This record gives sequence, structure tokens and C-alpha cells, in this order.
Amino acid sequence: MFAPRSPPAPGAGLPSAGGGSADPDGVPGPGRARWRRPGAEGRGRREQRGAMSAARRCSPPRALAGLFIWHLKKTGIRQVPCQFVHLCRVANDRLITFQYFNFLKRMYVTQYNKDLSQRAKPKSDSVASPFRENQQLDQEKKVIHKIIPISPVHQPLSKTSNINELRETKLAAEIGGSATPLRAESKEERQWKEMKLRLDDLPGILARLSKIKLTALVVCTASAGFAMAPVPFDLTCFLLASLGTGLASCAANSINQFFEVPFDSNMNRTKNRPLVRGQISPLLAVCFAASCGVPGIALLTLGVNPLTGALGAFNIFLYTCCYTPMKRMSIANTWVGAVVGAIPPVMGWTAATGSLDAGALLLGGILYSWQFPHFNALSWGLREDYSRGGYCMMSVTHPGLCRRVALRHCVALIGLSTVAPVLDITTWTFPIISLPINLYISYLGFRFYRDADRSSSRKLFFCSLWHLPMLLLVMFSCKKSLLEKEEKGDLHGGSPGRAMEMRLP
Repeated sequence: MFAPRSPPAPGAGLPSAGGGSADPDGVPGPGRARWRRPGAEGRGRREQRGAMSAARRCSPPRALAGLFIWHLKKTGIRQVPCQFVHLCRVANDRLITFQYFNFLKRMYVTQYNKDLSQRAKPKSDSVASPFRENQQLDQEKKVIHKIIPISPVHQPLSKTSNINELRETKLAAEIGGSATPLRAESKEERQWKEMKLRLDDLPGILARLSKIKLTALVVCTASAGFAMAPVPFDLTCFLLASLGTGLASCAANSINQFFEVPFDSNMNRTKNRPLVRGQISPLLAVCFAASCGVPGIALLTLGVNPLTGALGAFNIFLYTCCYTPMKRMSIANTWVGAVVGAIPPVMGWTAATGSLDAGALLLGGILYSWQFPHFNALSWGLREDYSRGGYCMMSVTHPGLCRRVALRHCVALIGLSTVAPVLDITTWTFPIISLPINLYISYLGFRFYRDADRSSSRKLFFCSLWHLPMLLLVMFSCKKSLLEKEEKGDLHGGSPGRAMEMRLP
């Protein structure tokens, strides 16, 4: 009575695409029937009969549910491949990539999880009126006006507190309009003012222009050369030679400072020189150099001998025209400067003897070798200054060579001291007595070569300051006397008249 009616076939009542009869499997068109495997039509009918028989055996609600599930199963199996192919075609047409999926993911997060997105908090507008700000500024000004300037005479707790108090004092004086004596002094110091040359300051300025300490060292080495000469001591000749050498040194140093004004202004060591600070004019410096150089060379030429005068003029030329410009061109300036420093003892020897002998060359060699540890150690601590001034020094461009050269010439002093008795200038006690001080300066030279720091360079420099005077003093004390040389000359068959002729200038 309540038995369900058999459902029509899935493809019943649908017109075929090609005008033929409908396909019992629900696929229109006669061409589709060719693609089914044999037995597919019979299997579909058997499934339909099984479903209908199951529906007759079941109750009406369960039968309707079973038929609905069977219908979905049949249609779903047939439509899944078509949907998959359609999805692939859409994906190829729209070029869906991994980046596109990430973009969709971010869009989903920002739309459905809005708490994850950052929100800028709007800036609250100030409610205070500008009149209130002006009132606050007026109050601040009033408070600043009430600050009492601190007296400059006080007991500072520390350096920083003193500087802070001084700044507060200046700030209070500027705002309050109170002109304190401290502010007046600072204004006077900052103003440009013309420097007036006083006669009382002129000797000190000229002494710094001529490098009086370096000139004194040059005169001492020339005097040592004069004293070591194997001739009787002549006081007049000694004074003329010393004065002429000193004047020539003053002239050379003044011309050197005249040429190096723009470079000395960049160095902390030389920025306070007279020409750099404008204490004297360049014209006055050149006039001072001429007034020293011309009388100095005249005294050496006319009062001593022409050879000494020629050496003095050559030394001025070598120092001003060769050494000075080479300081900014090549490291060879150190060797040229060593020759300049080695000439004064030779001038002292020639002033006493009138000739260039082996003893003069030995004294010049000792001064030549001594200058390398002296100057290289000095320039090592002034590398920043020389680099800032534009000077080409070994310590700046070739630091390894600077240390090696200093050590070599420290050791060379030992050999030169040994040559002195061989040349019959001193006795054999001189190399023995001078060995400790030569070994000590060689040790400091080795320390400077090994460590290459400021401490070792300073020790070597200060040692060179007392090493040279002591070495020359020991050399003078071990000098052979004239009687010993005369006796030696008599033993070799020499006549006393010949010995007296050799001693005369």
C-alpha cells in the first residue's frame, strides 16, 4: 500500500545531444556510449534493482533516505573528475602562485583578525592656550633673573664642578644683562687686537727665532773640534771661530723658520714660534738672518781661515736650500740634516789646523752617527705633528726603517770610538772608558727597535742629550798630548821644526 514507486532512470526524459535516444547512464549522446567499458550498462541496472529491492524491504523513511544517498553517490562520482579538471583550468588561466596564496592569507588575517593589525594612536591636541605658555616663559625668565652670579673666587670641589659653575655664571650674566668683570675679560681675550713689538721682548723673540738652544749645541760641538785639534790652543782664534759659527747657525735657523711658517702653524710643537704668532714681521726676520749670516761668514773667512768660512757658507746653504725643502719631499732629509750637524766639529778642527785631516772626519762621523738615534727618537713621539704639518719623516712613512737606522748608528758609535786611538787622536783608554756609555745607548736603541713605543723613544732621546757631551769630554780627557806626538815624531825620524810647522794654522 505504501510501497514507493520505482524511480525513473537517471537519464530518462533528457534529450540527447546528437538527436539519438537517451543514454541509460545519464550521459547524453551516442558518442559517449562507445567510451564505457563492456558490462557497464548491466552493472548499473543490477545496482538499480538492488537499491529498489532494498527499498521495498525497508520502511518508507529509510527507503527514501537510501535512495537519496544512492543518487548523490552516482552523481558525485561522475562530477568529481569534471570539477577537478575545471579547477586546474582556472588555476592555469589565473596563474595562481604561492605568493598569491600568501597574499590571500594576509588578506584573510587582516579582515577577520583585526586585532593583529597595528593602529596608530592619534596625537592628542594640547588644550593649553598660547597665553599660558607665554606666562610660563615669563616665569622661567623671572627665575633666571633671580639667579645670583657666583663669585669667581671660591674653593672648587672638582674640575668638572668648577667648569659647570663657570658656565652657569656666564649664562646668568648673558640673560640678566649684568656685565661682570669675568665676562669683560673674556670679551677682551676673544677680540682681535694688533700685536705691538716692545723692545724689552725683542731679545727673547730673536732668541727663539734663532733657536738659541740648538745654536748653543752647534757652538759646543765646534769648540770640541777646536779643542781636539793637535795644535796649541789659540784663544783669539777660538773666540772668533765660536762667534762666527754661532752667527752662521742663527742665520740658518732664522731662514728655516721663515720658509716653514705655513707648515709650523699646523704643528703643536712649532705653533708658538715668533713668525707663526706674528710677533715679528717676515721682513724683520730676513733682516736679522742677513745681519747674522754676513758678519758670521766674514769672521770665519777673514778672522780664522778661508776653509772654515767656506764650510760655514756651505752649511747655511745645505740647511736652508736643501734640508728645509726636502723635509716635505723625501725621507732623505734626515741624512742631509745629519751632514749639516756633522760639519760644525769639522769647522772647529779646520779653524785650529787650517786643513781637513782624519781627526776632523772622525769627529764629523761621531756627530753624524749620534744624530740618528737622537732625531729618530725625537720624531717618533712627534709623528702626529709631522704628519699634520706635511713633513716626510722616517717615523711617519717608514717606522721600521726609523728604528733600524737608530740601532745601527748606536752600534756605530762603539766602532768610531775604537778608531780614535788607531788614528792617533786619543789613547787606548778612550774606547775602554767610553764603552759603558756606548753600550748603554746601544741597549736603549735596541729597546726602541724592539718595543717601538713612546716610552722607549723618550728614554733614548734623553740619553742622547747627555751621551754626546760626556763622550766628547771623555775624548778630550784621553787626547794625546803634544809632547807624546813630538816624541813619536822624533822616533820616526821627524825634525822638531817640522813638528812646529804642523802645529801652526
